[in-house]
Amino acid sequence: MTTRTYRSRAFMEAAARIQVPVVVGSDRPQVLQAHNPAGHLTIPFADRERAVGIIAEYGARHPLGAIVAADDDGALLAARAAEALGLRHTSAASVAAARDKSRTRHALERAGLPVPWWFTLPIDASPEDALERASFPCVVKPLSLAASRGVIRADDPGEFVAACRRVAAIVAEAGPDAGGRSLLVEGYLDGGEMALEGILEDGHLRRLAFYDKPDPLVGPFFEETLYITPSRREPEIQREVERTAARVTAALGLTEGPVHVEVRINDEGVWPLEIAPRTIGGLCARTLRFDGGVALEEIVLRRALGLPIASHELEDRAAGVMMIPIPRSGILRGVGGLDEARGVPGIEDVLITIPPGQPIVALPEGSRYLGFIFARESTPQRVESILRKSHHQLVFDITPVDRGAGSM
Repeated sequence: MTTRTYRSRAFMEAAARIQVPVVVGSDRPQVLQAHNPAGHLTIPFADRERAVGIIAEYGARHPLGAIVAADDDGALLAARAAEALGLRHTSAASVAAARDKSRTRHALERAGLPVPWWFTLPIDASPEDALERASFPCVVKPLSLAASRGVIRADDPGEFVAACRRVAAIVAEAGPDAGGRSLLVEGYLDGGEMALEGILEDGHLRRLAFYDKPDPLVGPFFEETLYITPSRREPEIQREVERTAARVTAALGLTEGPVHVEVRINDEGVWPLEIAPRTIGGLCARTLRFDGGVALEEIVLRRALGLPIASHELEDRAAGVMMIPIPRSGILRGVGGLDEARGVPGIEDVLITIPPGQPIVALPEGSRYLGFIFARESTPQRVESILRKSHHQLVFDITPVDRGAGSM
């Protein structure tokens, strides 16, 4: 895990619950590393060859039972290190394909899955020269970034040219994490979205939860907000989403570990959008509580270590999360209304994850949320209602940044 992950506490608590010792591999030295050198590794995430070598050397001296990535940043590194040490994991080649949107779309086409028209465009190419290949509306996005960063809808040639230049700048700034030096351009799909959270066991996809995304995601940017489980979609649609997700994982050759699959649903059927070989992002996994109070991270660790899993069934209550969107870029001075937001009946917690005084960046350049609101109630409808009510109580004090200040 990198130091910027949201997931460290959840995985460490899960490991403590099943009483397994943990070695934390991170991109920066840990504060207590000197007191427990065998429990910490400093790993150069940007240099995967060297990072795999460090982990393999460590594993030769301190045998490891599993290597698990907390989120996107470590997914490919974990797969490659697990291969080097002969540990159970999905193949590194499959993880790399899942994290590259162009390779994913090639795999989906070969498997006969529905895919909109698409092409890649070098970030230094002229968008005007690509206009004859595009039709509208379309979507421009990086090949490998998460949380809707750099995803822009274009409805006409002028918007297309502007979107390509803006996404190219985001890709250039993100560096290797953006998946190379190209953009993906694809046809825009109408419809609502669902997500499936699952875990792969020897190539078999076990569905753990369905999420509805009740807010429309129509652009020009695609900021995700609400995730509600269980789904209110018709049973046949849910079954088709599960069948589609299983075909997607098979097409990419994914065989082990957690997967998060997102789809669009319209009159033409279920369209795979994204597949991530990791658990749901941010702190959203807190919405999932399995029989006995087991967290998603515990199921992931147990599967990776070959330990028994008592139940894959969720507790019988609806749950949801509001990923608090950033309304505009600037400096976050404070958040008002927290007591009122936390006081809405059914709200479990409201967390602001960016401290006051820090810069915040809205989509499409941004990659973080202001925080998370969690709710649990008797029905998905009630969960959605109280999440919206809680969010409505919050007041954000954001000072605009004068980009020209101090310039000559």
